[in-house]
Amino acid sequence: MKIAKPLLLITTPIGLVGGVYEAFRLAGGLAFLMIALILMIGAAIGMLVLTVRKEAAAERAHEDLDAGRAACKF
Repeated sequence: MKIAKPLLLITTPIGLVGGVYEAFRLAGGLAFLMIALILMIGAAIGMLVLTVRKEAAAERAHEDLDAGRAACKF
């Protein structure tokens, strides 16, 4: 896992660029559909990451508020 993650982070964009290049070379107009699909998948992943981060921050804030209330009890 120590080598696999950096390897994937490097080879995936290279593979996508190579695939788009070959799509333009072979099919022209269909490459635009491929680019649109890649952009839609990227947007979906981005929205998922933002939602998870927002929910985690809200949960941390809620836990901090509960911890503050527990410390203030008389």
